[in-house]
Amino acid sequence: MSPELDAPVVLITGATGPLGRVVARRFARDGARLAIVGRDHARLAEFGEALGVGSDRWLAVPGELIDADSADAVAGAVTAQWGRIDVLLHLVGGWAGGTAVVDLDHDEVRRMLDQHLWTTLHVVQAVVPGMVERGFGRVIAVSSPLATDPGPKGASYAMAKAAEEALVRSLAREVSGSGVTANLVIIRTLDTKYERERAPTTKNASWATPEEVAETIVFLASPAAPAVTGGRIPLYGRG
Repeated sequence: MSPELDAPVVLITGATGPLGRVVARRFARDGARLAIVGRDHARLAEFGEALGVGSDRWLAVPGELIDADSADAVAGAVTAQWGRIDVLLHLVGGWAGGTAVVDLDHDEVRRMLDQHLWTTLHVVQAVVPGMVERGFGRVIAVSSPLATDPGPKGASYAMAKAAEEALVRSLAREVSGSGVTANLVIIRTLDTKYERERAPTTKNASWATPEEVAETIVFLASPAAPAVTGGRIPLYGRG
């Protein structure tokens, strides 16, 4: 098998977000084939071109993962292109808060559950059966300490992240021994402006840079990490 055909196929949701862009570039540097997923095809294509790799190394796949059929279509497009999906990186973000539980807008709760629980469930159901069939796969999602230690006036986000975490960790138990792992990377705040280094404070000491998150994900996604599954990997230990 040629090195190109043997290169891992990595599906990245939220690929044009601040974390997705750094993670995609990191995997591109290692020679992976990238399926970059988001809502806006033009934005995805622009980012794919900016990766600076051959057009055979990336695929822009627009989709709305809140919809199960759309998630199936995304997975189908990637599989049709490259025959498999080795790594699923679910990096879709989104936060809502500022309201006490007794005053919560039910639509806000639904939006958070759509964003974090249902997108995760749909893409997992679309991708993981193929991984199990082939005997290898890596599922990695990003979560927050608030999922297990919520603060005031952030219940809709915390509930949605807690549900997502329960899904990923349940999946890890169910696919144990299959060659597929599922893990969570836990970030307090993504330090996209690198404030922790430029202007350190006690508040930003626990923030994680996109590059730190990317390096952790690269390890979890690698064949070197078969024993790490069902984990909540904390990246906020500095503070």
